[in-house]
Amino acid sequence: MQHLLNRVLSAISAPDRSDAINDCPASVLALLPADSDPLIALAHSKLHTFSFATVPLCWRRLYTDASIAKAVALIEHGLAHPDDEDKPQSSTKRKRNRDAVQGPDSGLSGEVWIDEAVQVLDMAVIMAGAAGRQQMIDELISGLQSYLKHNAAPQPKRPRLEKDWDSFPIGRNVELSKLPMVPTVQYPIQSATAPSMRAFEMHMKTTQPLRIKEALDHWPAMQERPWSSPAYLLDMTLGGTRLIPIELGRSYTDDDWGQSIITFKDFMHRYMMPDAADPSKLGYLAQHDLFAQIPSLRNDIAIPDYCYTVPPPLKSPDSPTAGLAPSTQLDEPLLNAWFGPAGTVSPLHTDPYHNILCQVVGKKYIRLYSPDQTNNLYPKGVEDGGVDMSNTSEVDAEASLDELEADFPLFRQAEYVETILAEGECLYIPVGWWHYVRSLSVSFSVSFWWN
Repeated sequence: MQHLLNRVLSAISAPDRSDAINDCPASVLALLPADSDPLIALAHSKLHTFSFATVPLCWRRLYTDASIAKAVALIEHGLAHPDDEDKPQSSTKRKRNRDAVQGPDSGLSGEVWIDEAVQVLDMAVIMAGAAGRQQMIDELISGLQSYLKHNAAPQPKRPRLEKDWDSFPIGRNVELSKLPMVPTVQYPIQSATAPSMRAFEMHMKTTQPLRIKEALDHWPAMQERPWSSPAYLLDMTLGGTRLIPIELGRSYTDDDWGQSIITFKDFMHRYMMPDAADPSKLGYLAQHDLFAQIPSLRNDIAIPDYCYTVPPPLKSPDSPTAGLAPSTQLDEPLLNAWFGPAGTVSPLHTDPYHNILCQVVGKKYIRLYSPDQTNNLYPKGVEDGGVDMSNTSEVDAEASLDELEADFPLFRQAEYVETILAEGECLYIPVGWWHYVRSLSVSFSVSFWWN
């Protein structure tokens, strides 16, 4: 472990001449790696001065390297003084920082200094995208996991964990009749059972969505490493210590919608389990690249072969996508996780890429509208602050018929198809198709964008 820490500090102390971090003032860089806290604070302020896409790379690099330096200091002190509560910062400040990100329940891994180091590294991933250091962060966290496995004293199992955390409130293969508020499917999406690559390519030429059955049976997440097990997910997140960004509220278009960063275990306690603190409140891990942050979970899934087919060109004159602007060419599919309780919603919107949405746990209701229905769907425009929301509809698909008729009279004319996506199934969503999604139970999905 010490060899890894020395290598990390060496890399941070002497970055390559071409490294973007060198664009930061020399007086700032002189504080690395010894004085990380003020550098994290400075970089944090810069990250909030710009939109994320326009943040100069040097500030993302500074936030990342300063965070790594802080984590290394915590680890070195923890290794040298495993029973010492007097870490590199005061115990009062440590408790305040810990409570700010995860509440009063601390020491999830059994070693407070490990929890703190992991969460500092997670913040570098969440806030700065681990700019240029994802592999280094992965190595540090892997090293801490190995240390826990071989050195930490075993933690007593909590009875409630054994009793209640083997499965989510609604387990696998639940009957639809047992789910709350299940819509009646009147206009079903075409379905196929594990179509061949050639058959799928032929279907894409129709520019229609496709429900794909029996496509995920080989995924470890469906079998020996089950994502339907809360206990397994806690184990993969270092006892729930890992930090995750979540959305708060039913939908990002609601006025009371917000965001937070909390530990995975806190997320499970508050929103996912039967004894959730307030079942009326919703938390949603939505559109987050969880698999870059936690590679062990990435090993439980596989990119569907369908993502390596060649979609038909957008400008085909007989295609409903003929008017869409092409998106940036991707070298590899983009993966995102969607994990939350029943009732979470993705409002009516479009994506810039073709999408294979894979359902690993639970069930979702999904309604889709072709791009040629756009005029009936009331797209938003550019909102205050210059945010382009034109890929999102003003229509709340869950509003009453009277409200929809009064505010959006053309919406009732919009033609759609729909499905209930069950565990082990995928949904192909062609680029530009509007879709509204509602979780009918605890749900864990993975989306694969490609073009």
